[in-house]
Amino acid sequence: VIHAVETFARTAGQPPVNLMFLFEGEEEIGSPNLPRYVEDQKHRLAADVVINADGGVGGPDLPSLSVGLKGLGGCQIDIRTAASDLHSGFYGAAVASATQVAIQLAATFHDDEGRVAVEGFYDKVVPLTEQDSIDIANATENKTDVLVESRAFSLWGEPGYGEFERIFARPTLDINGMWGGFISEGWKSITPGDAHIKVTCRLVPDQDPIEIVELVRAHVAKHILPGVEWEVTPSQGQAYPYRLPQDHPVLAKASQVMEESFGRPPVYVRSGGSVPITAAFKKSLNAWSVSFAFSQPGNNSHAPNEWFRVEDLARGRRGNYRLIELLAETE
Repeated sequence: VIHAVETFARTAGQPPVNLMFLFEGEEEIGSPNLPRYVEDQKHRLAADVVINADGGVGGPDLPSLSVGLKGLGGCQIDIRTAASDLHSGFYGAAVASATQVAIQLAATFHDDEGRVAVEGFYDKVVPLTEQDSIDIANATENKTDVLVESRAFSLWGEPGYGEFERIFARPTLDINGMWGGFISEGWKSITPGDAHIKVTCRLVPDQDPIEIVELVRAHVAKHILPGVEWEVTPSQGQAYPYRLPQDHPVLAKASQVMEESFGRPPVYVRSGGSVPITAAFKKSLNAWSVSFAFSQPGNNSHAPNEWFRVEDLARGRRGNYRLIELLAETE
């Protein structure tokens, strides 16, 4: 986008629309501070629309535009069964192990088929419509197989839905990490006194991340071993799910640019990821966010050696220039 503005400055003096740039460095930890800044500075940040550069396309020859993003709710569960770790020979047969308690609790979060077993978790989920399923099928018709792209060894998840329906449009509860007891190299015969579980939930309309964390808290209270100490601490950066109306006029302009760039109309998709600030822009500025980006699938997001194709840099420069041109024609 900056290169596109630079081109306008050299050729026309300035872009044909008013632009503001907003950069942050906390998106991957849930944007804990940006929503408050946007609310506090909404008089300065007032805008008709937000163009979001966080996203991508369906493939090298498959243009796509994201119209939905998942929300995010998370917490840490801390479990204590004793004041300290204990000698397993003296106490292992008589008192609870914190790691064992954590394992048994973690196993209660899903049923045997992969459905989230937290009571009330699905109560506010908006069911997929027939058109939603059609859009997802169109968007993934030529997409790389999930196991190939992810390099995972097996599929798993909520029954009754295909893997792409689950990725794009169904909520999840993920155990991101567990630890406790002796985890260094070698052996230590102890009965651990504390253990911990990190949980995040990817959420869909109309789920509320604060409510979901409270449901997780109630689940822990119901299923944890009686007599142990425990605490559920919400994570920073809870995010609400986001869904852009598909008749938004700027989405139509972005679609036109994608078609010009790729030689075919884009498909509309819902992302399994989260961009927390999109819902905050809508709440504080009453401005919809239109995703316009060119990252490719399988680019190792959130992993070592994340990559971006050089040819997509040029495509992005041209695309953003053209989109700004068309925005000047949009009421």
